[in-house]
Amino acid sequence: MSRLHRSVLRILVADIVGGRLPRGSRLPTENEIAQRFRVSRGVARETLRSLEERGLVTVRHGIGATVRPSADWDSFSVDVIEAMLEHQGGAKLLGDYLECRRLLEIEAAGLAARRATRDDLMALSAALDRMTSAAVEAPGSPSAEVRFHEADVAFHRALIQATGNQALGRMTEPVHRALAAARRPLARPEHRLERSLPEHREILAAVAARDGERAREAMGAHLLTVERYLAEYAAGGAAEPEQERAS
Repeated sequence: MSRLHRSVLRILVADIVGGRLPRGSRLPTENEIAQRFRVSRGVARETLRSLEERGLVTVRHGIGATVRPSADWDSFSVDVIEAMLEHQGGAKLLGDYLECRRLLEIEAAGLAARRATRDDLMALSAALDRMTSAAVEAPGSPSAEVRFHEADVAFHRALIQATGNQALGRMTEPVHRALAAARRPLARPEHRLERSLPEHREILAAVAARDGERAREAMGAHLLTVERYLAEYAAGGAAEPEQERAS
């Protein structure tokens, strides 16, 4: 996706999600988009196609693009997620993702405790080591935030991998990807040393001990912490935009 395409797409997604282009309204034509944003008709055409792929519009020959109901939008699309977080409904969307995660990952932790191989445990341990290093080396720095986030995602993906269930991996990947795009409101870097890291250590310890019930409880406790952060965000206590991802 070109930079021009991405720029025009983000603006139009924001217009739709923000209600400036409500359900049933017509989008500008290819020519109008090209003129408004000073791009080629090819870029305008690709933008409309991208909006259609994300479920935001229906494109019909001779009629143009019409905004679809919000229930049809692809809530796993990064562009849609980012726009929704800027408008009403962001907290509800995050709550939906976390609910999906609770339904899938708590049982996954129990399966991982039964099935994890030595390589799986090494992958979990390595990810946790990277999380710890990023949390203590340079707290709050942009590069440390990126490293912590990447290691955190790697830990949860390694846990799913340890279940040995490929279908579960396919199911959880969109949820992880969506939360990765939407983690700023849940960021609490100041609590990592006393909350996030100990919670991840307990998950790993339970899996390594082959204790399925303990692993499920540890994952449940960790997700409860993240859900509390969401409650703070919904109540108006969200983290500042420059703070990065924390769970």
